[in-house]
Amino acid sequence: MSDVVRYELRGPAAVVTLNRPEKRNALSRELIADLSDAFLRAASDPDARCVVLTGAGPAFCAGMDLDELRATLGPDSDKVWDDAHRLSALYELIYTLPKPTVAAVNGAAVAGGAGLVTVCDLAVSVPDAKFGYPEVRRGLVAAMVMPHLLRHVGERMARWLLLTGELIDGLAALRMGLVNQVSSAETLIATAGEWARALSEGGPKALATTKDLLRRCSRQGVAVDALAKASAEPRLTEECKGGLAAFFEKKPAPWAPRP
Repeated sequence: MSDVVRYELRGPAAVVTLNRPEKRNALSRELIADLSDAFLRAASDPDARCVVLTGAGPAFCAGMDLDELRATLGPDSDKVWDDAHRLSALYELIYTLPKPTVAAVNGAAVAGGAGLVTVCDLAVSVPDAKFGYPEVRRGLVAAMVMPHLLRHVGERMARWLLLTGELIDGLAALRMGLVNQVSSAETLIATAGEWARALSEGGPKALATTKDLLRRCSRQGVAVDALAKASAEPRLTEECKGGLAAFFEKKPAPWAPRP
């Protein structure tokens, strides 16, 4: 792994830290690859009974690296499909990991960053963290996170978050069921550590079986590859190009109502 992801053992937990604070821990290709390696390492590490995922700096994860995304909007569409499948595979890896996972949300968790929170088993957040799925405001679709978000907050709240693109804070996320607990910034990692110790009281095979049964009981109706395809396709449209151009130029999207 490079420096964009840190891996360290703290008690029974492998603490995995997104380490691009200057980019608000945006999901670049390098970070996605290294994060996948970190979770695979944790899965085979006998000293890691669970995994705590957090971010360096003021943000947890601001979502996809939009500079990389913008560079794929030309005629070379292969990168679009590849990027979508790599992120989809990362989500599936975390969701199906045989060891429990805890998101310690230290700041903004937006778009793909909110997706990382939803695929973890448990989540604790600082009160002023921001959660949201603003993809539609840029002509994108948050397809890959839909089944995970639905499990946590139900269809009514999922529709509100996905269709409006509005952001909510940690307290609202707690009320919706998106996170399990709110903690101060000073005690966030300590709280995750306490959960890690509690989780380590469970038998490793019993925990893995419980996670597998929970996944099977969730009855996800859409295949992972289909969700990746549904996420990638809008990136090739003129609507997405216009929405991203407006975002970078700090202008309203072409379809946004005018004053």
